[in-house]
Amino acid sequence: MAALLEVRDLKKYFKTKSGMLHAVDGINFSLEEGRTLGVVGESGCGKSTLGRAILHLLELTGGSIFFEGKDITTPSKGELRKLREEMQIIFQDPYSSLDPRMSVSESIMDPLKIQGKLSNADMLAQTRKLMDTVGLAARFENSYPHELDGGRRQRIGIARALSLEPKFIVCDEPVSALDVSIQAQIINLMLDLQEERGLAYMFVTHDLSVVKYISDEIMVMYLGQMVEKAPADELFRDTRHPYSRALLSAVPVPDIHNRVKRIILTGELTSPINPKPGCRFAARCRYAAKECSQMQTLEECSPGHFVACCRYKEVTELEEKTQ
Repeated sequence: MAALLEVRDLKKYFKTKSGMLHAVDGINFSLEEGRTLGVVGESGCGKSTLGRAILHLLELTGGSIFFEGKDITTPSKGELRKLREEMQIIFQDPYSSLDPRMSVSESIMDPLKIQGKLSNADMLAQTRKLMDTVGLAARFENSYPHELDGGRRQRIGIARALSLEPKFIVCDEPVSALDVSIQAQIINLMLDLQEERGLAYMFVTHDLSVVKYISDEIMVMYLGQMVEKAPADELFRDTRHPYSRALLSAVPVPDIHNRVKRIILTGELTSPINPKPGCRFAARCRYAAKECSQMQTLEECSPGHFVACCRYKEVTELEEKTQ
């Protein structure tokens, strides 16, 4: 199956007083229709910046983006307007992403007004249909964001993202601000919508329990770079990169008889401003060696499983001996 979205060597740098901050630095991946790519990593690793750069909410520094086989790296204003219908985003904070002066129906209807293809009656009918789709009762039609809980606010955000019938949605930590019980409802809603509409998701999160449940593939990012990418089940079963191992060791396990030994990272973070060649995780890696100071490239260690670590084989052997 041809990829719906393909990202090649994507870069996004920010100019600072000290130099260029490499927020996203050479990311490559492809995503098929109806599939979910989970993107995980610590705060500040570039996850959200990657999503915004793909949607052209941020200007690219370098690289290429292809959507349905068409190069959309530098779209014209007309092309970008059309892309807004095909590619949408669900923001992390459902409250700050909504206009407090707009009612629920007005917020959902707003993209349809901007599109300008439907009559007022048709827009209202479509809005009510979207509310029903995302599980918002009709009685909330004239309510305002401050009158609703976080789960209902996020349902408005999902309805807005769906209003123009997109094919690809960036989900920027859409459940991190919600209670655990509400998180499950929203994730199940998103999975149902994906199955019904064939949506492709890029699901950005720092919650590994959530990303395992919703993702087909998982990409692990560290300081703007991809350090590991694999099918979701395989990443959890056969983790190769030392950073990915440390992340997974922090996932709570609800079994007092099967405790996971936590990997505590030490050392200072490498500065993302004008970083030197080599592995950016080396300063915090207990397996770092001299060769880690050289340029790291992604290597396919098994079908569909990529890792950016020149010592991943030795790391796996050492980890097995200590278990």
